[in-house]
Amino acid sequence: MKMRYSLIVLLSVGLAGCGNGDFSDLQTFMDEVRARPKGAIEPLPKFLPYESFTYGASSLRSPFQPPVKIDLTSRQKGSNNIKPDENRVKQFLEEFNIETFEMVGTLSNTGGVFALINAASNGVHRVRVGDYLGRNHGRIVSINDSSVEVVEIVPDGEGGWLERPRSITLKESS
Repeated sequence: MKMRYSLIVLLSVGLAGCGNGDFSDLQTFMDEVRARPKGAIEPLPKFLPYESFTYGASSLRSPFQPPVKIDLTSRQKGSNNIKPDENRVKQFLEEFNIETFEMVGTLSNTGGVFALINAASNGVHRVRVGDYLGRNHGRIVSINDSSVEVVEIVPDGEGGWLERPRSITLKESS
């Protein structure tokens, strides 16, 4: 109980000390600061508009790789003896790029071996050796269980024609 009275007396004395409203020294200091000459603030620096940089050499050869040397003498030349037969009747699968085909299976019977070719959005077609497919006069030369071998006749760019072998491999089931 004594402790409580002593605490109340101590707090009362502390609060009584804060009751003085004499702030004259603080007011004097504030008047001095307000009377000082005002300082000048420097104006903001003028910024130039930013011009963005567009990198235009992304399609060029990297400077960190050696230049590619093309040996035109060793380039394969076409032959005048190789020519596509322009007079034959075009088959249905010659309307599509050969990259769109995928082999999905094989069939065999007394008539021979057939490959099943999926022609993207045009369904599955049965082909055999000697049939044509693709836009580059591709002729099927062999069919086995895992691939169809095709020889395309393509222009060499100098008036001749080249035979280019291609394979259409069996699509793995997923």
